[in-house]
Amino acid sequence: MTGKDNETIGFYTGNAMAYTSRGQDPDRPHLETFLTRLQEGASILELGCGGGQDSEYMLAAGFDVHPTDGTPEIAKAAEARLGIPVRTLLFEDIEETALYDGVWANACLLHVPRPALPGIIGRIHAALKPGGVFYASFKAGEAEGRDMFGRYYNYPSRAWLEHAYGQFDWSGVEIEARQGSGYDNLPTDWLHVTATKP
Repeated sequence: MTGKDNETIGFYTGNAMAYTSRGQDPDRPHLETFLTRLQEGASILELGCGGGQDSEYMLAAGFDVHPTDGTPEIAKAAEARLGIPVRTLLFEDIEETALYDGVWANACLLHVPRPALPGIIGRIHAALKPGGVFYASFKAGEAEGRDMFGRYYNYPSRAWLEHAYGQFDWSGVEIEARQGSGYDNLPTDWLHVTATKP
């Protein structure tokens, strides 16, 4: 089962300029909590970096950030903003082993088809060093579906995510529910997941 949805990738390809130039601020509250769990200068893989605002914040804080995105046009826009290479990377192509102290996946794994998500979580688990920290956020729900732009969302519940993460060895998995919004500006229930590798 592939970890990508062609209709979703097509949306980001066709709207790369609008999506990356909308002046989005970094997700500071969750970023700051994530970064306090890491050593100074820690190596961080960012998945689905979008316009690069979160990587920019982490770089300014002195971390060794490796930004990636699954859409070449968006990766190129982030690279222009950040001034460092931004790799085009699909989640199912993560192949590193024990390389990163942290993995930051803000609002991107929510597009992975449900059957593929546990395997992607496993790849991220393998890419983390012992003691590594993995953050991801999801739009909450009970059944997968598409939004008004045709983008696929896995819309997991807390219990569904607990089961998906529970297939791998973590020293802790914390799930926080919060209200927020997204690109569609609609009120949204979010689940923020932080998992730590033993």
